[in-house]
Amino acid sequence: MSIIACLCYKPMRYSELLKEVKGISGKMLSRELKDLEINELIDRHVLNTSPVAVEYQITDYGKSLKLLTNTIADWGFIHRKRIISGMKKKMDSKL
Repeated sequence: MSIIACLCYKPMRYSELLKEVKGISGKMLSRELKDLEINELIDRHVLNTSPVAVEYQITDYGKSLKLLTNTIADWGFIHRKRIISGMKKKMDSKL
């Protein structure tokens, strides 16, 4: 989902995705990109540069996930606030 979310905003090169998607190894990113391409959610474009660079962009079909990824991201932020708030309450009650 993180990869899809990143590509919803702009096409990105592999190295940009590797920096942007936290907690993913290069090997796992490569595997995920291949799976997303097979499932027609992203397109892979080899750029005519030296050295050769590859850029990924979301397909029209992949864009249909944007609302879903935004909803999941919003839920994640709310959940994180809830968990942090609960942790603070526990810490305060121990003092």
